[in-house]
Amino acid sequence: MDIEQKVTRFSLKHYKVVTLALVVITLGLGALIPMIRVDTDPENMLREDEPVRVFHDETKNAFDLSDMLVLGVVNEENPDGVFNPDSLRKVYELTEFAKQLQWPGDEQPEISVGVVPGDMIAPSEIDHIEQGGPGVVKFEWLMPEPPANREEALEMRDRVLSNPLLKGTLVSEDALALCLYLPLTSKDQSYRVYKELNKKIAEYSGPESFYITGLPVAEDTFGMEMFVQMAISAPLAMLTIFVLMLIFFRKLILVISPMIVAMVTVISTMGILIGLGYPVHIMSSMIPIFLMPIAVVDSVHILSLFFDLYTPEKGRQQTMVEVMKDLFVPMLYTSLTSAAGFLSLALTPIPPVQVFGVFVALGIGIAWLWTIIFVPAYVMFIPEKKLVNFGATAHHGEEQGRLGRFLQAVGGLTVSRAKVIIGLMVLITAGAVYGITQIRINDNPVKWFASSHPIRVADKVLNEHFGGTYMAYLVLDEASGGKVDDNFRDALAFRLQTKQAELVSELPEAKSVFEQALKTLQEKAGTAEDKEALLASLNEYALKQMDSSSGKTADGWYEAADFFDLEKERLKLFKQPEVLRYLEKLQQYLLTIKSDGRTLVGKSSSVADVAKKVYQELVDGSPENYRVPDTFQAVAQSLLQYQSSHKPDDLWHLVTPDYMRANIWCQLTSGDNMDMNKVIAAVDGFMAENPSPVALQYRWAGADVYQYGLAG
Repeated sequence: MDIEQKVTRFSLKHYKVVTLALVVITLGLGALIPMIRVDTDPENMLREDEPVRVFHDETKNAFDLSDMLVLGVVNEENPDGVFNPDSLRKVYELTEFAKQLQWPGDEQPEISVGVVPGDMIAPSEIDHIEQGGPGVVKFEWLMPEPPANREEALEMRDRVLSNPLLKGTLVSEDALALCLYLPLTSKDQSYRVYKELNKKIAEYSGPESFYITGLPVAEDTFGMEMFVQMAISAPLAMLTIFVLMLIFFRKLILVISPMIVAMVTVISTMGILIGLGYPVHIMSSMIPIFLMPIAVVDSVHILSLFFDLYTPEKGRQQTMVEVMKDLFVPMLYTSLTSAAGFLSLALTPIPPVQVFGVFVALGIGIAWLWTIIFVPAYVMFIPEKKLVNFGATAHHGEEQGRLGRFLQAVGGLTVSRAKVIIGLMVLITAGAVYGITQIRINDNPVKWFASSHPIRVADKVLNEHFGGTYMAYLVLDEASGGKVDDNFRDALAFRLQTKQAELVSELPEAKSVFEQALKTLQEKAGTAEDKEALLASLNEYALKQMDSSSGKTADGWYEAADFFDLEKERLKLFKQPEVLRYLEKLQQYLLTIKSDGRTLVGKSSSVADVAKKVYQELVDGSPENYRVPDTFQAVAQSLLQYQSSHKPDDLWHLVTPDYMRANIWCQLTSGDNMDMNKVIAAVDGFMAENPSPVALQYRWAGADVYQYGLAG
């Protein structure tokens, strides 16, 4: 006896045992579903060791960066825009409210999650920088409390617009809009924060419009709303399939079995997925939708042939044996090929796609197994009297239906017009091949929403008013990685000789001292690998010589030791004026990058901007002194002054404490991958055509960048 007959006869004979096994196994696997962990983060579409993701995480740690939710307030009715007492009062209240949006963590309750108050960018959370007297810079809160009258509000407007660091970021240039930037402990808190902010905003009335956007909230909101849609769509899909089968087979009791198989398949597959510890990602949330129609296919084949072969004389058992004999192998092959197709997704480098493919393939196997075992068993629960007037023989005398007449007409057409049909198919295929070559990957999570969705509306409005709500980070550091090379050795020797020439007229002993220092430099540079270690060694050598010398010679060695000590400071790359001017030039170029007439980078910020603003106020506050200081010492003094502000750590978002890596914040007006690609290509061209004063290497980080990497 063939295997299919053994399986079929076992199911028919022990149909109660089969049904009990189905119920017990399904309930057992279904009990795992409450352990579900939801993952709505598209970043997890990339492997954890994907270079673009690794560098993105490294950059966030190095510069203490957080994912940002952007809250915009726009007032186009008031002649003063958003700078009126009532609007600024609401801005202040929203800022204070946002500070409180923190909750105990799920895994570590002692650690709060939500908004990071200390890193918020808001009028009441940042400093106004102004001159406090000759050579003194004063830092005061921009809005310690809401202005009491129009004059105070306009005074605040003038202060904020006088600061290039804030214009286009905190406030729009037309003063009609103001943005709050709310950093999050993790992006999976963005939807929660988004809902709480909307509740607070609902309390306000007036001419202001409030908008919330940003990639984190778009991604998290889409993920949450998609899960809701899946919860609605899955039952609707099952209902649609049920209605169609009921129309075709006209026996309610018969079409229940495919629905049971579909339900059991979905519950079992999702239970196994969750039980094995996999989070339910956006991709895996679609598994039920895929499995439902697939799970009923084999059952439909069985019921269709059962309908054709059934007669009261043969009865249920004999008819089902004949059906399974004919369909067992074809159903096995079709299930295997379908499963293989989805299983091939396991070869992709995207973990959620791999999980999706593997578990859809597993679900197809489960559906096939329960179909061949349970459907015959289910038929045995149907009394023979319920099958009266069932089957093709019972309806052979009926007039052919509309579907039958349509299919007969189509069959005749395909025979008489075979060449024409084949020709049309060739043309359609050629057109499809051409269409495939025109595919352009241009993903943007904000555009996943309908054009009327609040997040998409907010994205459009705020990117019209501000430099951009999409953040990308251009990270630069020294190409040599701090290693000693010929260029460094020669430049150091040249500066040492220059220093010697400056001193020799007042200190003749400096000539022999510096010649000895130069000789030592050449010797040590030949074996040293690290610049800082080389300079430390030379400084130590000079100090030893000073201790063992006397008189003017000791003074000469003191000058040599001081020279090498200052050279260690010069290693702080992003304190060098020429390097900061290069950053300034690069930032100016970023503003010229366009696509279809649109400016792609609306604003950028760097350590050069901080140095320029503080230096301006150190000198006299005049616009012409908003520039990079001329000397290394002046740059160092400007950045040191900034450390006296209320939020000195904000500097480390733009440069590392050793000043060896810099981060240019780029605000993009679009989150489209194609636009990000154009910005990256444009910067590649600029760096190739404009060599930096010190050889620099650069890489991109940020949500927009890994999104681009994912799409690529």
